[in-house]
Amino acid sequence: MNEKIKDYICANKHKLLEILNELVAVQSVKGNPEKGAPFGKGPRAALDKMLGICRQEGFDTKLCLDVVGTADLFPAHTEEMPALGILCHLDVVPAEGQAGWNTDPFKMTEKDGVLYGRGVIDDKGPLAAAFMAMKCVKDLGIPLKKGVRLIFGTDEENGSEDLEIYLAKYKLPENVFTPDASFPIINIEKGMMRSRFSGKYIGGSVVSFQGGSIPNAVPDKAECVIAGIPPEVIVEAARNDDSGAKYEVKLSDGKKNVCVKCIGRSAHASTPESGINAVTALIKLLCALPIAEGKQKEILQGLAAAFPFGETDGEHAGLKRSDAKSGALTLVFSIFKMERGKCEGCIDVRFPVCLSLAEVEKAERDALAKASCKFDSYSGDEPHITDEDTEFVKKLLKVYEDCEGEKGRCIAIGGGTYVHNIPGGVAFGVERGDTDYHMHGANEFITVDELLKDAVIIAEAIVEVCG
Repeated sequence: MNEKIKDYICANKHKLLEILNELVAVQSVKGNPEKGAPFGKGPRAALDKMLGICRQEGFDTKLCLDVVGTADLFPAHTEEMPALGILCHLDVVPAEGQAGWNTDPFKMTEKDGVLYGRGVIDDKGPLAAAFMAMKCVKDLGIPLKKGVRLIFGTDEENGSEDLEIYLAKYKLPENVFTPDASFPIINIEKGMMRSRFSGKYIGGSVVSFQGGSIPNAVPDKAECVIAGIPPEVIVEAARNDDSGAKYEVKLSDGKKNVCVKCIGRSAHASTPESGINAVTALIKLLCALPIAEGKQKEILQGLAAAFPFGETDGEHAGLKRSDAKSGALTLVFSIFKMERGKCEGCIDVRFPVCLSLAEVEKAERDALAKASCKFDSYSGDEPHITDEDTEFVKKLLKVYEDCEGEKGRCIAIGGGTYVHNIPGGVAFGVERGDTDYHMHGANEFITVDELLKDAVIIAEAIVEVCG
């Protein structure tokens, strides 16, 4: 490790924290599109703030199509494409409505060496660290043979449309990493498909069913209203249920019908085995009741057969697959609504590199058809894989090992990162181990020590790749 880099970063800790404080203060949650602000005022304000910080420190900057900003560090008399791109994002998920914040989410707060605030780990903290890494190389006069470009977008949290817009006009450097995931290196990301389906029926015992609210998480709540079945029968079925979910059964609608609430446990769609799916648990309970014969019952039983409670590998939907590189497929029945003769739902699948979107679509269509439902549409991406034997990956692993003092390795994940659709791109930092940084939740944090280490590692990566 270059001790001068470490000393510089430590000596300029105040500058790093000052920049992060400025960025956290901007509520860069996606809003309504406006002229000059395709993703709303907040993300555009953060973009202008970061561009201003970069210009103030003497970097060549560019505002690209109102959605992405760049800052360049080139060797003298070099104007060719940079050899390295560091891709970060300024947009954040909402903080309002999240109980449990102990500090103002949009005012960075330091307590006992820990920084709290929306974006400190995702991804404003890593962006501030990457900026300080470039400033470090620049101020120390470390010679580079090729340039580096800091790229900061504004729509990562909502589908990365910013990159689609950017890439329609601009090219990326040959080597790109994003400090928006985990160390050591993520070089494989499973493919993703989020599909919508629907069905129709007449009559039935289930007056209404509502469960799940977001497509990429195990739903922790579901409820339904049932007609024509005595409450004591439903209570007994709930008592005998072995799902691990909790049930609340009470009369509703003037004591004519029964309302059943199911409480499960949420989990990310990439790790569904850690959750308790309230939607599939409640469907399982309904199928154990003497509900009326007919199309509604066919749909519920068909969905229970194709996506049974407790199953997360897609086996009964004909999707169970696994490979040595990326692991096993995961499937989450994440949203379901049923009322007034119609039902609709959402399914999230994370699939290994041995499968394609087309294969997943066909299997889902077939499974839903057997459940008397229709596959309507999907959005998704093919798996992403970057060869771990590339020179770029080897250099980043070397940097990690030198700085962290432990063996580096490449890992595969079920989630997607900012480089998912960038050939040769990898995620390099900044989460460590099994630490829960409360990303996307209340009290999101990163430690000051980790942030300083991140800046050192990124500076070393710049020197290793571009020097």
